[in-house]
Amino acid sequence: MNATTEQVYITYEFNAPVKMVFDAWTQPEQLLQWFAPTGCDLKFESIDVRKGGSFHSCISNPEFGDCWCKGTYLDIDYPNRLVFTMEVADASGKSISAIDAGMDAEWPDSTTVDVTFTENNGKTTIELRQTVSEALAKKTGAHPSWILMLDRLQELLK
Repeated sequence: MNATTEQVYITYEFNAPVKMVFDAWTQPEQLLQWFAPTGCDLKFESIDVRKGGSFHSCISNPEFGDCWCKGTYLDIDYPNRLVFTMEVADASGKSISAIDAGMDAEWPDSTTVDVTFTENNGKTTIELRQTVSEALAKKTGAHPSWILMLDRLQELLK
């Protein structure tokens, strides 16, 4: 798979140690502070951060409305790697098609996000991959949303 075209690929460096960054990805109270683009609100209907655990969340965007998502944690290797699915869902937690959710018809109903964490001299670099084409992610705003969220996390970790 060509990382630049067949999937989203983002690298980002945080001015924080790896355990602090990893915790921000896996502790619900921290996720609530950054896992939505600026100007949006995040709420969890449920979240169980463990291998095999799941989440059901909603990002409320004042311009575009609510975006419901659910997923399963496929792998949690503290503090090195986090892998989870993201599925289009409704408010009840039922999987629905991207089209039924009002999303771009090309958007897949489910994607997998794989994040690796590497520390060097007290700074942490993440490599984030999502199984959706980078072009589609840029077209729909998903790619810039990742950058906005990672920027929010950088601020939180200061």
